[in-house]
Amino acid sequence: MASPISANRAELLAIATSVATEKMIDKSIVIEAMEEAIQKSARNRYGAENDIRAKLDPRTGDLRLWRVVEVVEEVEDYFKQVDLKAAQKLDPNAKLGDFIVDPLPPVDLGRIDAQSAKQVIFQKVRDAERDRQYDEFKDRAGEVVTGVIKSVEFGHVIVNLGRAEGVIRRDQQIPREVARVGERVRALILKVERQNRGPQIFLSRAHPEFMKKLFAQEVPEIYDNIIEIKAAARDPGSRAKIGVISRDSSIDPVGACVGMKGSRVQAVVQELQGEKIDIIPWSEDTATFVVNALQPATVSRVVIDEEESRIEVVVPDDQLSLAIGRRGQNVRLASQLTGSQIDIMTEAEASEKRQKEFAERSKMFEEELDVDETLSQLLVAEGFSELEEVAYIDVNELAAIEGFDEELAEELQSRATEALERREEASREERRALGVEDALAEIPHLTEAMLVTLGKAGIKTLDDLADLATDELIAKKRTEQRRRDNSLKSATAPRRSDRVEDKGGVLGEYGLNEEQGNEIIMAARAHWFEDEPATEEAADADSSQ
Repeated sequence: MASPISANRAELLAIATSVATEKMIDKSIVIEAMEEAIQKSARNRYGAENDIRAKLDPRTGDLRLWRVVEVVEEVEDYFKQVDLKAAQKLDPNAKLGDFIVDPLPPVDLGRIDAQSAKQVIFQKVRDAERDRQYDEFKDRAGEVVTGVIKSVEFGHVIVNLGRAEGVIRRDQQIPREVARVGERVRALILKVERQNRGPQIFLSRAHPEFMKKLFAQEVPEIYDNIIEIKAAARDPGSRAKIGVISRDSSIDPVGACVGMKGSRVQAVVQELQGEKIDIIPWSEDTATFVVNALQPATVSRVVIDEEESRIEVVVPDDQLSLAIGRRGQNVRLASQLTGSQIDIMTEAEASEKRQKEFAERSKMFEEELDVDETLSQLLVAEGFSELEEVAYIDVNELAAIEGFDEELAEELQSRATEALERREEASREERRALGVEDALAEIPHLTEAMLVTLGKAGIKTLDDLADLATDELIAKKRTEQRRRDNSLKSATAPRRSDRVEDKGGVLGEYGLNEEQGNEIIMAARAHWFEDEPATEEAADADSSQ
């Protein structure tokens, strides 16, 4: 680029037009960069202390250079001030306090100044280009774009998107896929971040959303919103599952996604480097959807625990390995697809678990209610699992059980209530021994057993409880098993590193909902606000004195 100072008017405009076109930015930004460069170079020549301005006419290319000075009575800074007499020679109407311009003659800058001017222009243009790139891509997250692989650096693939560059990080690539410089590649825009070195456009070929977008391109019914992909899960490069539903009862969503002789799904499979894709009919009924999601395995029974967001699936013995899949892949993808943790067990294991639970509950009722084994087993067989269920059920429902009468029902309820009171008293004594103050017992939804748990966690005062966030108090403990073949009870059981546990809330085991958690926290914080009026009144009293 020629020096903007030494170039003639036509050259200056030609340079500005050329740079603006090449970088796809507004010409006025280049003009402004040139003016800033001229100002910087002129200060180097006339003195950095001067307030020098430059103006380049975008139509004619005329360049004006001037110095701004303040009119003062007594000059203290000769670079930025001028006395009234000298000012009136420049402008007859000048008066004290005015800022006037002192025209400067054009200067032919040397090689060093010209190089400095170039750097200023390049930096300004680079910043404008980055802003343009960010503005162009910031709202395009979730789109699929096509680019050319520019380079591979430390395992990360740099993609030329035409007006910008994106990066496919190593963890967002399809495993075993070889990236070759110069090849065209499609990827999903994950996010766009503004950073000091320019906008960073993060791309992905491993995200489930990328697969969904590919299906939308291959299946017109998805693009037209006749068929919707309700859920998707991927093990990139290996296997994937999608749950689809049709808004038109005459259109089979699975068949539409597969296409004639599998043409549609094969187009997606080829783009994903041979990744096998299971297309599953989505259902609002969770149990039905889980059965579909675990295909090709056959499922005997599904037990759903909505509070814990866990699903127990019972399969025949010969279907266990198929349901779990190689290295737990099938059940892992099904868990991601349904959004719930799925535990696989055989009929024998399910039977063993039921027998164990039956024995434990029977033993508890036998001891707490002081009844014989037959009666306790009858209660469990009728679906009772907790003392509260016996204590607070309608006495007529309890009496309606075969072999029961009203007198027996009332007696059982009385014993259940007494057992609960004994538990409460034992917990109260333990809570006080832990040093948990009585004020916490007044907070709604908190039982003595919960207070014991709080005390063991070091939460013993209102302030201790008030300092917690709702999630810290009630979030349920979740365990995600990355390998699901633990049901095999063999060498394939998950290693410690294959298990991730979220700490959960202090009272996560008690099943409190978010509304109850908020009420507990706000009740614990109430005393903070009760002190405020008293403090304000005291302050008012002090000020009046």
